[in-house]
Amino acid sequence: MKSNMSEKGAFQKLNKKRQKAVEMVFEHRFTNVEIGTEIGVNEKTIRRWKKDPDFIRGLHDYSLNKLNSALPLAVQQSYELLENPKTSAMVKFQLIQMLFKYANLLSDNSTPELDKAKIRKANADARVAEARANVVERLGSEGDDKLDELMNKLISESDKK
Repeated sequence: MKSNMSEKGAFQKLNKKRQKAVEMVFEHRFTNVEIGTEIGVNEKTIRRWKKDPDFIRGLHDYSLNKLNSALPLAVQQSYELLENPKTSAMVKFQLIQMLFKYANLLSDNSTPELDKAKIRKANADARVAEARANVVERLGSEGDDKLDELMNKLISESDKK
């Protein structure tokens, strides 16, 4: 289980036994007893290590490295699934949805109605910004102050409803 971690990574700062324990914990196939036996420490030591902040950071560093290593293959296979005419529409939909979520283009609680509302809000914000720029251009900062007063009045009126 060789790794190509950077020298400065949290994983590399661990001693060899802890690195081996991190690798085994990452695989989720071994009990604490099995890990301890493999590296020559007591099972209680493994439990203690798993709570240690340095060990946790090392496991996180190792996990991120594994994920980064797997990412190119995952992207390639995703692309192949999307391009394959034999892939079901449902699988393609789920894959696209997952990719959009990963790219922060779609949230878990997204709905068509919520997405439309977000678009309406963005459009309204853009119109307000454009109107503000026009007022400032025509009337200067005094117009900006008056526009703020008007907007505050509109907000307070809408809050009363």
